Amino acid sequence: MRILLLTPQRPYPPHQGTTLRNFNLVKELAKRHTVCVLTFLEPDQNPHDAGPLLNLCEWVETVPVPQRSTNLRLRQMLTTGRPDMSLRLWSPELNAQLANKLREQPFDVVEIEGIEMSPYLPTLEAAQPRPLIIYDAHNAEWVLQKRACLADLKNPTRWPAAVYSWVQWHRLRRYEAELLRRVDHTIAMSHPDKVALRDVAPDVPITVVPNGVDLTAYDKVDRTIACDLLFTGKMDFRPNIDAVLWFGKYVWPLIQAQRPGTSFAIVGQRPHPRLDVLRTLPGVTITGYVDDVRPYLAGAKVYVAPLRVGGGTRLKLLEAMMMGKPIVATTLGAEGFPVVHGQELVLADEAEHFAREVLDLLDNPARRARLGVAGRAFAQANYGWDALIPQLEKIYHDRRPLNARPPFGSAGR
Repeated sequence: MRILLLTPQRPYPPHQGTTLRNFNLVKELAKRHTVCVLTFLEPDQNPHDAGPLLNLCEWVETVPVPQRSTNLRLRQMLTTGRPDMSLRLWSPELNAQLANKLREQPFDVVEIEGIEMSPYLPTLEAAQPRPLIIYDAHNAEWVLQKRACLADLKNPTRWPAAVYSWVQWHRLRRYEAELLRRVDHTIAMSHPDKVALRDVAPDVPITVVPNGVDLTAYDKVDRTIACDLLFTGKMDFRPNIDAVLWFGKYVWPLIQAQRPGTSFAIVGQRPHPRLDVLRTLPGVTITGYVDDVRPYLAGAKVYVAPLRVGGGTRLKLLEAMMMGKPIVATTLGAEGFPVVHGQELVLADEAEHFAREVLDLLDNPARRARLGVAGRAFAQANYGWDALIPQLEKIYHDRRPLNARPPFGSAGR
């Protein structure tokens, strides 16, 4: 089959959830199919370094990521009823590229990777012959905004952000419902995400294909970078910002009071200015971008996932499991994984409980080792891409594209 992936950023280097998922999709699908990628190039991505993508794909085409001014963003929010995410990556240049590629050589399948790429659905619907159109829902976005709204309401300084999320939450419910009805099939990251998507579009086909890991990528790490506690992720992503700020304000002082020498590393690209307050805390390091997160995972004693906002299945937890690391997570942080508290990881939602579990693990190497072994076995048994890709291929082969219908939305035009 000829498969085209529309991705919000070039999936190399794969340094955070979206690019990790998309890179592994390319790598695994390319073993049995012809894969092409049409995508955006971020300002900090080297245009000449696509890594193995060029060998894996028939072609990889990029255009510069569109830049939206604050004034344009405000004007669009006030003059349209569309969610902000559906406007962020509209590019006439990429749309023209897509139309040309669809005319040059038809595709059997096109995957829309995330809601930011949904504005290009009308161009796909107009293609002749029309490909099978798959929407890979990286989140149930309306739930993410609802949770962000409810979290920010608890802090008066964040009420403007809560208002923004309230508006987006309700716009996304309508938008996601229409999007799911337009595509031929939707992929959800987890069973809770599937339930949330069913809530807005009850009768559409949805299959859960969670995030996965390369089972061979975590066996050998050349070096380790020591720290007691570790959090990883794209650090301008709102759920990650909220997680480490909550941890730093409410959990970290409790840990420091009992264990003053403890160290905590926050590893990930593009740290948001809101995180600057954490730089003054004893023992806390914010690294920014790193070439490889595995040395930090290898050197950490405990991985923490204090997430209060978000959805899907979090690749950060799978990576930590594959490195044999014990994990302390909130219930929401582990949402989507069929885990048992105290077996594959430890769950804690209140600050005092979270701190107590972290301290117990730091003082108990045998318990750390036991959780690490169980977590790695869990990830290996359930989240290898070799087991997940056939679930996608089953959808591809069950080809029943919808009949052509009036275009979806206004496509940002």
